[in-house]
Amino acid sequence: MATKIPVTVITGFLGSGKTSLIRHLLQNNQGRRIAVLVNEFGELGIDGELLKSCQICPEDEDDGSNIFELTNGCLCCTVQEEFYPTMQELIKRRDSIDCILIETSGLALPKPLIKAFRWQEIRAAATVDAVITVVDCEAVASGTFASNPEAIAAQRQADDSLEHETPLQELFEDQLACADLVVLNKTDLVDIATKHRVEELIKQELPRVVKIVASDRGTLDASILLGFQAAVEDDLDSRPSHHDSEEEHEHDEEITSTHLILNRTFDPEKLQAQLQKLAHQQEIYRIKGFVAVANKPMRLVMQGVGTRFDKFYDRPWKPQELQQTSLVFIGRDLKSSEIESQLVAL
Repeated sequence: MATKIPVTVITGFLGSGKTSLIRHLLQNNQGRRIAVLVNEFGELGIDGELLKSCQICPEDEDDGSNIFELTNGCLCCTVQEEFYPTMQELIKRRDSIDCILIETSGLALPKPLIKAFRWQEIRAAATVDAVITVVDCEAVASGTFASNPEAIAAQRQADDSLEHETPLQELFEDQLACADLVVLNKTDLVDIATKHRVEELIKQELPRVVKIVASDRGTLDASILLGFQAAVEDDLDSRPSHHDSEEEHEHDEEITSTHLILNRTFDPEKLQAQLQKLAHQQEIYRIKGFVAVANKPMRLVMQGVGTRFDKFYDRPWKPQELQQTSLVFIGRDLKSSEIESQLVAL
């Protein structure tokens, strides 16, 4: 009987750095033939495009490294609709695949996805090697999705809207509870004392001993992330979550996404300043997308978590490609028309 394909599930909240981690792993794959499944929240395939631009992932579907975008909502809610047939296709090609990476949506619960690996058709051919949970160190340090009452109280004083985020707190805890490894990302944005404090907060949320490794932009060696052989699908009882007693789980229906495509260029600094204003005006958790910049032959990637932004040029525009600005916004009760009007006016 052929060896089962090891599957690594990479989870973590919005903007934690999951895609950066996978990009680095693909660019330093050490000869591994890796298939990647991307589950995105929103209609535009931003994360899938970012992974394709790493120049390791070819667009030819006959190659060993392929991108499968699952774009019709949270993966844990759609495993019977998209995940299952995608896994069936990968299993048919198991001789040309060394491992599979699944990047979940930042709003996904890991356990329902892992339970799908108990299905007989998948169980015989694939196993969950490990769950990697990526954590934004600075976000936790600021009191976001941490169980420390004092930190939460301080955050509430600064932001009245925080009282509405209890479901996201539970989601953060569930993602940690399922982890075989926690990647504490963006540690370059905090000092040593803050990093240690965040590590202690995370340890309080973990139901068992789990290693925590620090990372700057997901630059970790493949040997750290792969090869756990944890068979997670057989070990779910040791990974308690808030939703274990529920037959189904429901996401906060007020958390939505909207996207905007504009056939124009932007000044990056002016656009970032306007996006930061929007993040103050509305409850926007995440902004990501591609920006066309005047007199620049390359595509600009812009990503924001709250009011903190990062941007870089990832690849040249293709000859027949429309040089558009495409942005996805994820948040609560978004006012799409206001977002569009403010950006159009720039």
